[in-house]
Amino acid sequence: MSSDDLRLSDFRPRSSLRVPVHEVRRPKFPVIDAHNHLGAAFGGEWATRPPAELIATLDESGVDMLVDLDGGYGDALSREIERWQAAYPARVAVFAGLDYGAWAADPAFGETEAIRLRDSAARGARGLKVWKLLGLRARDPDGHIVAVDDPRLDPLWGVAGELGLPVLIHIADPIAFFQPLDAENERWEELHAHPDWHFWPPQPGDDPGAPGFPSFDELLAAFERLVARHPGTTFVGAHVGCAAEDLGLVGRLLDDYPNLSVDMAARLGELGRQPYSARAFFLHHADRILFGVDVGPDPDVYAVHYRFLETFDESFDYDTEPVPGQGRWQIHGIGLPDDVLRKIYRDNARRILRLGPA
Repeated sequence: MSSDDLRLSDFRPRSSLRVPVHEVRRPKFPVIDAHNHLGAAFGGEWATRPPAELIATLDESGVDMLVDLDGGYGDALSREIERWQAAYPARVAVFAGLDYGAWAADPAFGETEAIRLRDSAARGARGLKVWKLLGLRARDPDGHIVAVDDPRLDPLWGVAGELGLPVLIHIADPIAFFQPLDAENERWEELHAHPDWHFWPPQPGDDPGAPGFPSFDELLAAFERLVARHPGTTFVGAHVGCAAEDLGLVGRLLDDYPNLSVDMAARLGELGRQPYSARAFFLHHADRILFGVDVGPDPDVYAVHYRFLETFDESFDYDTEPVPGQGRWQIHGIGLPDDVLRKIYRDNARRILRLGPA
């Protein structure tokens, strides 16, 4: 193929840098993957693969436990718990979910979800996963988008706090997903491949018939109000608090609200391109960050994460695809000290999951 025939889709630049490479196939310390998926909707082939294969994969990668966020509720939750915990009760913790689609027909949806969470806890759920349908798509009986801090959901958050169940909450996507899809959007390729991830244009006011979505900043402000209003409930902000591009904001939230932690799932591309800021963030908030990948358990995926956390390697790929999924850049390692690695790999998750001392 000549240079004249080269298309962007064929562009696969290979770095010419000659720098040290440290492959890290196993972590320095045992790991809890606090953000992953094993169910049919997001877990892909893991929904049908034998549990013994999962355990073998985790063992190969030095992962002691995995949090499966695909429990759902009711009988589906019971089936998910039984599938993974029957033979390996200490290796998979299953989180419950919400029935967002039912809210449009239920004026008391917050109370209903609170009752459902009690049932989920009785079935063995170890926490609650809240997805970005809250704040972006789920609607109330009047057709309005249900805000992240809608007071009608207060009974749900209160029950989570009462039962000691952590709430892992995903309420916004990368900032570029809330911006026009033009030549300046750094996630142009990704959003063209997944147009349903593009939350644009902004929602004009509170008109239930208007197209559009809340802005990124509105969602984060509502999230802060929610966390502040429920100090007795443990929240884990998924994907670096849903604001990995703004570690100053996330750091302030962690400083202001002791009931908030964050995970690092699916944000290696964002963290690794700002290694100085990311390292300072991890050091300062070492007690409040949980390890997670949000990609089906895979030794190669885990190895990239370990390399980022444990080495000072420069300019390497942040995922295993030929073209990085989140943007055409590379990342740099942040070389965390052992005491911080222990906390992020396992200790923080053990505390939040109430597993007791290691």
